[in-house]
Amino acid sequence: MLTQAPRGTKDLFGSEVNAWQEMEQIIRELCKDFGYGEIRTPIFEHTELFQRGVGETTDIVQKEMYSFQDKKGRNITLKPEGTAGAVRAYLEQKMYADIQPTKLYYITPAFRYEKPQAGRMRQFHQFGVEFIGADSPTADVEVITVAAELLRRMGISKVKLHINSLGGPECRKKYNEKLKVYLGENLDHLCPTCRERFEKNPLRILDCKNENCGKIVANAPTVLDSLGEECKNHFEMVKTLLDEMGIEYTVDPGIVRGLDYYTRTVFEFISTDIGAQGTICGGGRYNNLVEELGGASTPAVGFAVGLERLLLVSEAEKGKKEYVPSRDIFIGYIGEKALIKAHHFVYQLRRAGISAEADHLGKSVKAQMKYGDKIGAKYSMILGDDEINTGKAVIKNMETKEQTEVLLDDIVEVVAELCKKNE
Repeated sequence: MLTQAPRGTKDLFGSEVNAWQEMEQIIRELCKDFGYGEIRTPIFEHTELFQRGVGETTDIVQKEMYSFQDKKGRNITLKPEGTAGAVRAYLEQKMYADIQPTKLYYITPAFRYEKPQAGRMRQFHQFGVEFIGADSPTADVEVITVAAELLRRMGISKVKLHINSLGGPECRKKYNEKLKVYLGENLDHLCPTCRERFEKNPLRILDCKNENCGKIVANAPTVLDSLGEECKNHFEMVKTLLDEMGIEYTVDPGIVRGLDYYTRTVFEFISTDIGAQGTICGGGRYNNLVEELGGASTPAVGFAVGLERLLLVSEAEKGKKEYVPSRDIFIGYIGEKALIKAHHFVYQLRRAGISAEADHLGKSVKAQMKYGDKIGAKYSMILGDDEINTGKAVIKNMETKEQTEVLLDDIVEVVAELCKKNE
């Protein structure tokens, strides 16, 4: 057990880490272009935050949270998602007093106890954005465009945008009444969890993964038929803006999302490239969450994407990149004086922003050169007594075999110039 990671977790190294770093760089550049600032919230929060924010009738709160009591008896939960913590920070740090709206993004580990499968882990990672303080449909669409542009920059094209509107409190109340009438006629055929949800939050039944429940809700009335005029106009403007931007979408009344805090616009980007149809990105508007957590009534909209699943879909379309090690120069040596000089030059080169390497294992010169080749050194140089005494050495281009004589005092400048030409 000591040498085995817990189920649902994974070590990342080598080519996988490189793929993650590349993905994270795309995300950070994307958020800079769209004007979102990074927020880093704690790995754990008070359990009540997720009970109130995510919703007590959700699968996350009922079945999936990693919760425990600390040494003072306080109820603590490892974060299962990023929005509740970001909104808590928005209130605690009084971000509402700054220039509005507030636009945040996060890249964070999250934790849910569920069956591990492709793209789904017990410790996973989310990228999300939160646009707080704007009720306009333009904010909904901006958040959708962030997600769409992320997928484009990741080279993911086999996805479809599905959108829906859940309406506001009055729409939901009206719809819940219709839904309860329909579901009440089929109550005995619903799973035990959905029968429990029937009284507390019937909308959650639409999101049930039970096959029999799915057949029942397939013929249920849709929330779109219960939208009031204001919510209907809001949704129409969302569609108009998406049309204007050339972003294709499907209106899908079955999109309800798995968290209780959503209102009005909800959306998912769905891919068929992970073995079975799956959501790789989802979000929507949550106008009640800030108030639910103790703040003033504040509109907000956001989304989250699981990075494991995003990478899986990207690799399914573009293929998996293999990690190819690379260094600018490898310096081999013979003898103790040369060893000292080689590591001196490696340090100087690294200070100048040049990736340099030398042997640490006492290998033969032949073995050192083989190592330099394996780590992808573009140039190599061997130091011995002759080179140290004359103050000169030869730098070799490992690909073309071209050789350049260099004064040891000028090594940093010469290597920098060679690397520049080789770019």
